Amino acid sequence: MIYRQLDVNGDYSFGKGAQDFLRNSKAVAQAIKTNLRLLKGEWWEDISKGLPLFESILGQPGTNQNLMSIDLILKDQILSTKEVSSIKSFNSTYLGRRYSFLCTVETIYGEIILEETI
Repeated sequence: MIYRQLDVNGDYSFGKGAQDFLRNSKAVAQAIKTNLRLLKGEWWEDISKGLPLFESILGQPGTNQNLMSIDLILKDQILSTKEVSSIKSFNSTYLGRRYSFLCTVETIYGEIILEETI
């Protein structure tokens, strides 16, 4: 997989030739992060794609039942990313209206570790 690299502001990088692109596991890691940042209904070609952040995640009480539901939504988004084989480990917390997770993902290129806060 080849993926255009994002800068610190989340915009595409241009002007550095081949350095503007990520390959293999780094590309998959960025593809996962991009999928997690796409909101449900945001992509005009398929409004069913995207993370249901406002519909199913934010504003939900921080109970274990809701945390498990949110975990399943995030895992599904990760697993739907091209070249992702499986999720080897997944740990999450939901404190003070902040959902964070740390996971190890198996890709066709090897393992990657992701840590994100939503």
